[in-house]
Amino acid sequence: MAEIVAMPKLGFDMAEGTLVRWMIEEGGEVAKGAVLAEIETDKATVEVESTASGVLYRQLIAEGTAVPVGEPIAVIAAPGEEVKDLPAAGEVPAPEVKPTGVKEEKDTPPAAPVVEAKPEEMPAAAESGIVKASPLARRMAEEYNLDLAKMSGSGPGGRIVKKDIEKAMESGQKATAEVPVTKGAVVEPVKSGPPTPTWISGAPVPADERVPVDKLRAIIGKRMLESRQQIPHFYVTSAYDAANLMQVRGQINRELPETAKISVNDFVIKAIALTLRQFPNLNASLAEKEILRHGHINLGVAVALDNGLMTVVVKDTDQKPLRVISQEVREMAARAREGKVRQDDIEGSTFSISNLGMFDVEQFVAIINPPEAAILAVGSAQQVPVVQDGEVKVGWQMKATLSADHRVTDGAEAARFMQALGGFIENPLRLLL
Repeated sequence: MAEIVAMPKLGFDMAEGTLVRWMIEEGGEVAKGAVLAEIETDKATVEVESTASGVLYRQLIAEGTAVPVGEPIAVIAAPGEEVKDLPAAGEVPAPEVKPTGVKEEKDTPPAAPVVEAKPEEMPAAAESGIVKASPLARRMAEEYNLDLAKMSGSGPGGRIVKKDIEKAMESGQKATAEVPVTKGAVVEPVKSGPPTPTWISGAPVPADERVPVDKLRAIIGKRMLESRQQIPHFYVTSAYDAANLMQVRGQINRELPETAKISVNDFVIKAIALTLRQFPNLNASLAEKEILRHGHINLGVAVALDNGLMTVVVKDTDQKPLRVISQEVREMAARAREGKVRQDDIEGSTFSISNLGMFDVEQFVAIINPPEAAILAVGSAQQVPVVQDGEVKVGWQMKATLSADHRVTDGAEAARFMQALGGFIENPLRLLL
């Protein structure tokens, strides 16, 4: 029986996605789990996998088309099967038309009018000088030293997408920089004294700059504002002795290649997962009048991107060995930064962690990622003065702050969670058993 493939919902606030490229042609064989197409969202370019096996009977959407969530994009049928009563190519509703039965939120801005112009005729740069380009296209342009302002975009509204970059590379567009830089070349710094300070009264200063808020930043702002307004946050902070953790980590990493070394964050992720098994109320979400305690422990790990944050998800974290967790986080974070995350990378988190330790941040608080009940903010492991047996010595300390939803839990339970978490962090061998 034929199966209709719909535009998937790849994020909490995703309303539509742009079909960047078909990976399988019409009539081609499709295996379950094979990549059907690349979908570009406000956050990244995601590979959409097939949920059935058979033949790609029809592509309902052309490449470069923006499609609302839930709209059909393709039909998969059995070999030789004749499918009837399906919309022909080009008959799928245009992106600006709302799906039937979906109520528009009051704060949703009206859709912009569609400008009828051929994709190749749409300028990538507006009069304001802002170049419309996808995150993946920007990264590729930076990597290959291409000037986006000189390109025409074939995406919606003249947006530059991946295939435009590939086309520019094939046509031999010159890089913006005139001096080639060889990867791996060592540039000796020029030593010179500090410049002599000068000051001239009335000297010109840079003009004010207005930078448009991009979609990812707007979505982050909207979600975090709703979280702070609608969720009664409270916070619990603990300081942990990280000396044993740093010692065990050093011993493990001496046995591993550079590309497989374990981070402090990997230890913390595993420790959180094992602790959550003891505190199901924190591995939960509020669903109307019920608290939904999740059976799976799926840790969402915040990854910093050039223009915001993305959360990648380690599924069943409590059941996986430390090195598997480390490898999965490393691979998913790399895909997120390259704009190539998979649908499964960003779905299903039940608890989140945000770690700023790599920036030498001692302590901070994080905003809960709805509909989760809590998030842990982790600072850096630092050498500080500590008191041992009445003497001041140098030790390792790491602070963490739990932000929790007071509708789901309370301070006493959160404090017990932080105590139990400390048992794993301060005795890291328990994480290897």
